[in-house]
Amino acid sequence: MSLNESLYSEVVSFDDIPLEVARPGITRKAYATDEVMIVWNTVEKGLELRPHSHEDFDQLVFILEGEADYYVDGVPHHMGPRDLMLVQRGKEHYIDVTSGPCVNIDIFVPPRADYAHLTSWVANLGAKEPLTIGEQS
Repeated sequence: MSLNESLYSEVVSFDDIPLEVARPGITRKAYATDEVMIVWNTVEKGLELRPHSHEDFDQLVFILEGEADYYVDGVPHHMGPRDLMLVQRGKEHYIDVTSGPCVNIDIFVPPRADYAHLTSWVANLGAKEPLTIGEQS
């Protein structure tokens, strides 16, 4: 079954979506359809910086809260609430929070395959149980 089939006409609050501790200083949660993924990251000031790049997709960055220098190919771009920036595929990038925590919402088209586990909660929609990600016991 596609994600779209489970999500059509379903209201979901980001507050109810389970989060993952990606590493110390960053948590994330995701909502995805078959075509697009939205990842809500909460990033603490002082997070270990990890420059990286993606070859398969652009990354649309939206800062909801806090402030950060968002580096693309070594160039800092100061971002604050309601700022957007598109990071081109293949460009090295990372976030350095200057006032936080920083809520950074990333949008990926197509959805990231390596983050698919973050949307496993969709299978529990309508079950009247808390939404969870990962292995169910």
